[in-house]
Amino acid sequence: MGVAPIRQCVQRQRHPGRGRAPDAPAFEPEHPVPPDLPAPLTTLLPDLGRRVLVMGILNVTPDSFSDGGRFADVAAARMQAEALVAEGAALVDIGGESTRPGHVPVSAEEEQARILPVIRDLAPRLPVPISVDTYKASTARVALAAGARIVNDVWGLQREPDIARVAADHGAPVMIMHNRETVDPAIDIVADMLRFFERSLAIARTAGLRDGDIVLDPGIGFGKSWAQHLEALRRLPEIVALGFPVLVGVSRKSLLGRLHDAETKPVDRLFGSIGSHVLAATLGAQIVRVHDVRPHVDALRVIDAVMGRSA
Repeated sequence: MGVAPIRQCVQRQRHPGRGRAPDAPAFEPEHPVPPDLPAPLTTLLPDLGRRVLVMGILNVTPDSFSDGGRFADVAAARMQAEALVAEGAALVDIGGESTRPGHVPVSAEEEQARILPVIRDLAPRLPVPISVDTYKASTARVALAAGARIVNDVWGLQREPDIARVAADHGAPVMIMHNRETVDPAIDIVADMLRFFERSLAIARTAGLRDGDIVLDPGIGFGKSWAQHLEALRRLPEIVALGFPVLVGVSRKSLLGRLHDAETKPVDRLFGSIGSHVLAATLGAQIVRVHDVRPHVDALRVIDAVMGRSA
């Protein structure tokens, strides 16, 4: 099946409020949400769609590819989170399990032991929402109870589908990232993304999540060949065309090192990160996930002005 028919298939399944095709059957969620309630996503992120938002990364792991171990204790995490917000982050993404290539998965108990003290400390302090970077339903549940407001799932609700119901029960928006268990350089990666998102959207809607509570992420750096990462960025408008806010995260990733110097340390990939995110913003991304907030805020302010969006 080509990309256009797949996209049409996904579009036909949209919620009525998102332009569902008249010939498509409506989804009947198991836990319907009253349609007159405001979407939590726009309540939490009121500038979404008015300007490109910057999500600040806060890894509280010992082995993340870029900053592992730096913010593992509450005091260091608090200082970093406050710095991210002061530099202009519209939300802070907290993760307790590294998702770098070759990482060793951790148990839900270990993940929760890392993130919960930080979330409990930061939730009442920060003027911006916290998202929890997890694919585990049990971790999402306790993180939301501790004060996180958004679920950012690198497996697009498909590793543990119950995570969608957890989010719906807490009124939390979800960020659905495309991912693959194995890299297949031969496939049309955007067609694969569209099929993946179709499955994820069905899971989300069945759980009671509304389309207005969903963000899509093409998953740059995950489950793709180097050429497919570039293709996913180049063809980002095909994901934007689905009608959901799109998040892109290329910050400090190894594909940038390959474009410059394979020996470049992650912390030295700032310019490539900014260039990638500026490109993504011009192609329709509404959120970028970054380590270095201030340089991105400054660069994206120019893009917003050029594109006629409010600064």
